[in-house]
Amino acid sequence: MTNHKIVIREEWLAARRELLKAEKELTRRSDEMARRRQELPWVRIDKEYRFETDEGSASLADLFRRRSQLLVYHFMFGPDYTAGCPRCSAIADGFNGFVVHLAHHDVMLWAVSRAPLAKLQAYKQRMGWSLPWASSFGTDFNYDFGVAFTEEQQQAGGGEYNFREGGVAPSLEAGQEKFLAEFAAPTGTDWPTYSREAPGMSAFALEDGVIYHTYSTYARGLDGLWGMYQWLDRAPRGRNETGHAPEAMAWVRRHDEYDKS
Repeated sequence: MTNHKIVIREEWLAARRELLKAEKELTRRSDEMARRRQELPWVRIDKEYRFETDEGSASLADLFRRRSQLLVYHFMFGPDYTAGCPRCSAIADGFNGFVVHLAHHDVMLWAVSRAPLAKLQAYKQRMGWSLPWASSFGTDFNYDFGVAFTEEQQQAGGGEYNFREGGVAPSLEAGQEKFLAEFAAPTGTDWPTYSREAPGMSAFALEDGVIYHTYSTYARGLDGLWGMYQWLDRAPRGRNETGHAPEAMAWVRRHDEYDKS
């Protein structure tokens, strides 16, 4: 039997209307955050980046595909991975449906990963995705946008992630070895190799032939892009997770790996 508070509908309506006031305030604050994101200053990008795509070699400008705005999801799939990160995969499951809508509203959405293109293509086929996915293998792109780290940075505890120094995922800690090894195992790697990649998204604008970096976000800043969590936040028991990442996300599987029984 539930131990949750049970009331008659009139009491529920009163409580729901009170919560609605807070929800409306949150909506207004969210609108304000969107406005502030759009008002951020831009940084001109003069560095040349090359990517491998299904259509061949491409520059960063090519990824815009004649649109003026580009959104990049930094998908965790390193060169040594045998499969994409299950958590990034759960986020990307939602991309197919709205890529076409964004493209018809002057916005291109791409996933970009450091793994060679052949690995990305095979994994995309397995997942049944049609989203644009580019390989940045052998380039500085992921490093420059704060989602890849060298082994030396990791061992030194340096590198910047989520706009703070030392934000690189830690090495194995006492008592966590088994769990972290199991967390990384679905990508065919160990924890140190797995955690040299990180999730994030970046936004770019193209004006008069010049590309500008306009915005990036990482870690919990990606929550709003994870459609599954938006639904869970409205479910009776919410996210129903304990602890912090990565422990909290240990339940997530690729969509073809859940027990079908």
